[in-house]
Amino acid sequence: MGDKNKQSRPKRIFINDVDRYSSKHIAKFLSTCTETSEDAEAEETSASPAGPPVFHIVATVSSSSKHETAKFLLEQYKSPSRDELLERLLECDVVVYNISENTTQQQVEEATWALTALQAQMENFKSRKMFILVSTVMTWAATKPQNPVSLEKIQANCPDEPDVLLTEEEFRRRRPHTSFKNHNNLEKLVLKLGRGKKSKLIGFVVAAGLQYGKGENLFHFFFKVSWLMLCPKVPVFGNGTNFIPMIHIYDLAGVIQNIIQLKPKSKYILAVNDAKNTLEEIVKMISDVLGPGEMNKLPEQKAITMKAFKPEELEYLSINLRLDAFIIKDSFNIRWTSETGMVENMESIVEEYQKTRQLLPVRICLVGPPAVGKTTIAEKLCKHYQIHHIKIQEVIEDKTTQLNEIVNGADTGYVSEDVVAAAQRQLENINRSKEMNEGRLPDHLVFDILQEKLSSKPCRNHGFVLDGFPKTYEEAKLIFSDEDMENQDSTSKAPLYNKKITPEHVFALNASDDFLTKRVQGLPENVAEKMCYTEDKFISRLMRYKQLSDAEETLLDFFDELEIHPEHIEVDTDDPEYTDVMKKITEMVGVPKNYGLSPEEQEEEDRRQEEERKQKVATEAAEKKRRNEATLAQMAARYEEWQKNLSEVKRQECELLEAHCIPLRNYLMKYVMPSLTEAMLECSKIKPEDPVDFLAEHLLRNNQQD
Repeated sequence: MGDKNKQSRPKRIFINDVDRYSSKHIAKFLSTCTETSEDAEAEETSASPAGPPVFHIVATVSSSSKHETAKFLLEQYKSPSRDELLERLLECDVVVYNISENTTQQQVEEATWALTALQAQMENFKSRKMFILVSTVMTWAATKPQNPVSLEKIQANCPDEPDVLLTEEEFRRRRPHTSFKNHNNLEKLVLKLGRGKKSKLIGFVVAAGLQYGKGENLFHFFFKVSWLMLCPKVPVFGNGTNFIPMIHIYDLAGVIQNIIQLKPKSKYILAVNDAKNTLEEIVKMISDVLGPGEMNKLPEQKAITMKAFKPEELEYLSINLRLDAFIIKDSFNIRWTSETGMVENMESIVEEYQKTRQLLPVRICLVGPPAVGKTTIAEKLCKHYQIHHIKIQEVIEDKTTQLNEIVNGADTGYVSEDVVAAAQRQLENINRSKEMNEGRLPDHLVFDILQEKLSSKPCRNHGFVLDGFPKTYEEAKLIFSDEDMENQDSTSKAPLYNKKITPEHVFALNASDDFLTKRVQGLPENVAEKMCYTEDKFISRLMRYKQLSDAEETLLDFFDELEIHPEHIEVDTDDPEYTDVMKKITEMVGVPKNYGLSPEEQEEEDRRQEEERKQKVATEAAEKKRRNEATLAQMAARYEEWQKNLSEVKRQECELLEAHCIPLRNYLMKYVMPSLTEAMLECSKIKPEDPVDFLAEHLLRNNQQD
């Protein structure tokens, strides 16, 4: 019973540096592994949420990491000391050291120390432990062919191809890239583990191919350039004909999972998928699925000057090997995410990339009466979310211009004769239709052009704002309905539509007729004519909008049926910046879901904001100084005025006292001073003991006599 409980206890797995791309996703995958059964296949696990977890993950993160402990981790240690780290390692059943994505010595030195420290403590182990080194195929980069003659023959026919497939059986012959000699030395140390039957520490080496998936790491530059659509051609550095051994990061995690559970006999395992793709094929497929579909070969040095890759990253991309990993195919039970490689699975890899990095398109439709401000708000939304402003007239003009450039040979890239012929037919059709309809295109051609625009990669990658179009239920149905889906699922009761081009947010801007009329009347005459807001045209357009809004089936009804419920926003204040409207819309849509500004643009924006901040501080300081000086001057003036007023008050008081003193002085001189003088003379003659008492009695006596 005790053994059974011991076996069912989740294994404690240590993984280093989970704040890095590779270790993070390996840890995340292993944390989701659960037991499936207790029969003969009990070793098999899956990355499904059902069942108890098989592994508890503990990990280290770098000192610069600002992230809190991830949910998939049981414990997280931030830059522990070596004594603390050893204590943690001894608590684990499996130690996974990942050095696959770093050419620096720090990781290799730490992994070497950990291996040596565990060996030193091996006699004290209570149970057997496993050490898995996740290394890299860069330790095979300089491996020479076994048969030089075959190499000469192959190079004569195809000089860029490597000679033959290399397998795990030849791992003893592997020769590393010059920058990965320390990786190779550490691999040899790990392979020496567990040679004795009584050894309590066994080791495995996983030579991982270049990793991709889950938002990308090494290949992120190609994905980002393609997604942004800033370049007409995606750059590939070097000749691109080198074969790159690769593996999806979750498939690499699956290899580690199998090693932990199966404990294979072979201690050296190649972790690469079945694909034998060149760098050129990989970049071309990224460009086709996500970007402009074109590719431009540049010298490798350009990657450094463009800051696309660091020199150590270019070392990975320059590898040229074709490897055959037969152990993971024949002996492991891996639920492959991308067994046939990135090129074959590019559609799903792109979806994974966009989802992981939250690069999701923002699709908005603005509806409202004329002069309510749809275009102004659309422009603000496009700037805020960095998406595309779709105005139907401009879309038609751009399409016509594009067709003319193709037909007239103005397109700088190579265009096949079939493409030119198709463009010629489409342009003739457009011109003929305009002639027959007084310069206007028939609805079906407009809808075709709009669908093509909405389906273009920039709109599908980033998103768009539809500005006042479509206007009716029927127009929306013809534009957004998906005929292919309807044919495939005719039994479905729910409306079927093309989710990739249909707006996910619909905003109906409402305003009173008086408000709209006053706004139009306030426009300059030339602006009103340009925007067709003259009195007659505006009233006609407003009446047309009301008729469409009162129809039996409206545009908003179409979106309601798709459960894309429109949000009504009142525009009832004369706010030229539409601050309140923008606040409401951005709160409903959410934050931008794209890369934002490029590093150069961000630097310029930071510089501009810093200048504005300094200017604001300087202006505020100058204003504060001016106010202080004005206040001081005002206080000085008030003090001077107060001093003048005080002097005047004192003068007036003196004059008033002087005036009040005259009657009293006269009275004293007439009635008091003679008696007082006489009493004082008498006192001086007699010289009484108490002069004051004498004077009082004398004055009182004389006053009674008087």
